[in-house]
Amino acid sequence: MATELTGMSALITGASRGIGAATALTLARAGVQRIAMHYNSYREGAEQTAAQVRDAGAEVSLHQAELAGMDGTKSLIDQLKGQSFDLLINNAGHLVKRAKLLEATEETYDEVMNLNVKSLWFLTQALAPAMIEKKRGVIVNVSSIAARNGGGPGATIYSAAKAAVSTFTKGWAKELAPHGIRVNAVSPGTVDNYFHEKHSSPQMLQGMLAQTPAGRLGTNEEVADVILFLCSDASRYIYGQTIEINGGMYMV
Repeated sequence: MATELTGMSALITGASRGIGAATALTLARAGVQRIAMHYNSYREGAEQTAAQVRDAGAEVSLHQAELAGMDGTKSLIDQLKGQSFDLLINNAGHLVKRAKLLEATEETYDEVMNLNVKSLWFLTQALAPAMIEKKRGVIVNVSSIAARNGGGPGATIYSAAKAAVSTFTKGWAKELAPHGIRVNAVSPGTVDNYFHEKHSSPQMLQGMLAQTPAGRLGTNEEVADVILFLCSDASRYIYGQTIEINGGMYMV
């Protein structure tokens, strides 16, 4: 894995912080030459991450787009027009807000589904033809443990969205494998990052920690390392899998 990614190009969505930022830096250190980083509103974080990625030896471009609506998704596709990528990391996604069945509005439902599902579908649709033409490529989607356990309080819409991501992974893997493209996903458990700082109380995190056999929360870097593995030849015969990364919190 030390040299096989050298010279490759990657697009990472949601790369201004958290798992996306850690993945950008991890891929740069592994030799990826050109990295396009998408972000929504946290430009400061995107610029800080971009500086670290450049220090690691990669060329970087930043692309702002709000993926909770098709206008933003189309904007990102337009920004990337004419570019091709060897690696596509579909990381952008968010809980948006906790809303139980009797509280959720149509607007919340649409925002969660557009951000986590619809944008991922149409962005991949736009970028896959270049991979097909080259007869090679890797797509890694970021799902969630919530796709398997239904999520915490008020996270059911998000859980359903991430279940769709896991299903996309299997369907795309079958469809694209004959074209030399591998599609897999990672499914983080509770990661100690901004997502849970914003959406989980200390009491909720303590409860999640108590359910985790490893005795600690995960890190962005631990997820990024698995994404790197899935991008590498070490995983060359792995197709359509969703790799659980949760410290043993969910065992099947």
